[in-house]
Amino acid sequence: MKLVAFSAALLAMTAAPALAQTAASAPAPAMAAPAAGAVATPKFSLDTPIETIAADPAGKAVLDADFPGMLTHPAYDQFKGMSLTAVQPMSQGAITDEQMAKAKTDLTALK
Repeated sequence: MKLVAFSAALLAMTAAPALAQTAASAPAPAMAAPAAGAVATPKFSLDTPIETIAADPAGKAVLDADFPGMLTHPAYDQFKGMSLTAVQPMSQGAITDEQMAKAKTDLTALK
């Protein structure tokens, strides 16, 4: 039931901005290249969709180590598009703050 409510809320949040755009909108400006020596952003974070992390062999290894059984969970297809940050409150305590902190460190270390 929570998943249905979450999905409906997510749909409502994403539909309104799309409807507000017009065909006369100017194209977005090109993004500037990062400056030399700039700190690179991590490849993954706790806000990256779980299926995106799992698609990368190093990311999958982090998920397997930090959240044993997550990728084989019977409901994986229902939450794989969500981030770890979004899934934790719905895990009924199965995903701890300690696991999240470890995963944050491990994911940030991936290049």
